[in-house]
Amino acid sequence: MFQGGEMMNDTFMKEKPVLPLILSMTLPMVLSMLVNSLYNIIDSFFVAQISEEAMTALSLVYPVQNFINAVGIGFGVGINAVIALYLGAGDNKKADQAATQGLVLAMIHGVVMTVCCITMMPAFLGMFTSSKTVIELGVRYSVIAFAFTLIIIVGVTFEKLFQAVGNMKTTMISLMCGCITNIVLDPALIFGYGPFPKMGIEGAALATGIGQALTLAIYLVVYFVRPIRVHIRRQYILLSKKMVIKLYSIGIPATLNLALPSLLISALNAILAAYSEVYILVLGIYYKLQTFIYLPANGIVQGMRPLIGYNYGAGENKRVSQIYKIVLCMSGIIMVLGTVICLLIPGQLMGLFTHTEATIQSGETALRIIGAGFIVSAVSVTSSGALEGLGKGTPSLLISLCRYVVVIIPTAFLLSRLFGAVGVWNAFWITEAITAIISICIYYKAIAKPAEPVNGQDERRHTRRR
Repeated sequence: MFQGGEMMNDTFMKEKPVLPLILSMTLPMVLSMLVNSLYNIIDSFFVAQISEEAMTALSLVYPVQNFINAVGIGFGVGINAVIALYLGAGDNKKADQAATQGLVLAMIHGVVMTVCCITMMPAFLGMFTSSKTVIELGVRYSVIAFAFTLIIIVGVTFEKLFQAVGNMKTTMISLMCGCITNIVLDPALIFGYGPFPKMGIEGAALATGIGQALTLAIYLVVYFVRPIRVHIRRQYILLSKKMVIKLYSIGIPATLNLALPSLLISALNAILAAYSEVYILVLGIYYKLQTFIYLPANGIVQGMRPLIGYNYGAGENKRVSQIYKIVLCMSGIIMVLGTVICLLIPGQLMGLFTHTEATIQSGETALRIIGAGFIVSAVSVTSSGALEGLGKGTPSLLISLCRYVVVIIPTAFLLSRLFGAVGVWNAFWITEAITAIISICIYYKAIAKPAEPVNGQDERRHTRRR
């Protein structure tokens, strides 16, 4: 199956009709992202059964976890985009070089972050709470969770290699196996069911880590048993300055895109702490829930990136435009569903994570207000992802900066002074509306410019003529 797929990859991304192509690439990713979003939700659900302090600790650790994922996925997006552009231009050697050096750099990132994140956690948690119990629980969770950082980073790198060649099925199967393992192990390790010891909050961290290790193991088995079109080659291990610059030129903006929510959550936690710790808990629960909405949309975007990059590399500008518009519609449909759910059952959603009536009531208000901005956010999510796939990391970053820093933080601060915590919730939909307008302008301005390609667009054309 995979060998046949390898031959298909020479042409199918630029020849297959656009809608069936997008569906074949995105649906496996949407399914895997939906399942993957359960990682956070399941962890949170079982941790909430321990105590509200444990749930607060998990909420405070989340920005750092998000940062680790951001670095892994963001740099992976850089690897994915560079590989797809080279494959579209017919340069397989450069694609292999990008894959190999991308993996080396990813491993370096993993080691550095493991050390830094574990070391800084006590001080980081102390910035947001004076509760010794919350800090202790947060440290206990993070030491185990962050010990798997290298595994997470390398796993994401292989995920992006498979995606770059259009092999979404392996990605879907790997992620789903990892997630199901986490779901099974979470209650067993937290509460000590069957032969497993009762580990409390450490059990949640270990269950997640084991799930992520299994995901990586499946990637490695498939890679060696049924090789894909892109290969990790020993001859390319020594880093090339040009290739490193190319990978980081997309990878750094993409990482910042994904890391910005961590900055935002920390900033909003600081604003909300002035009113009540309840609001910090509500915000933490909201971010767990919203992953269930945004990750499927992100799945569509992940399926789009190699398609849009490959067609851009092959000079198929009309198909690039078609892909963007169809993906925008698909993301919009998911966001509509998210809005409807938040309007209809906000109390039930909050009740999954807390039994305190005051927290549930505050959460209901928050979800109803924030949910109003979901639909319009499809524009910025799709535009940002499309620009990454085209190798235009900086314009994509500008969109995310508006969404997560430039507009929302000052708006949340000002509105909180006028309306309290409710002002922070209103800042979300206001920001999404403003950012949608900005992102359309940025996207069309960026694609109107001459390409900033991997080795220059002229080189790609020259390659095709040869």
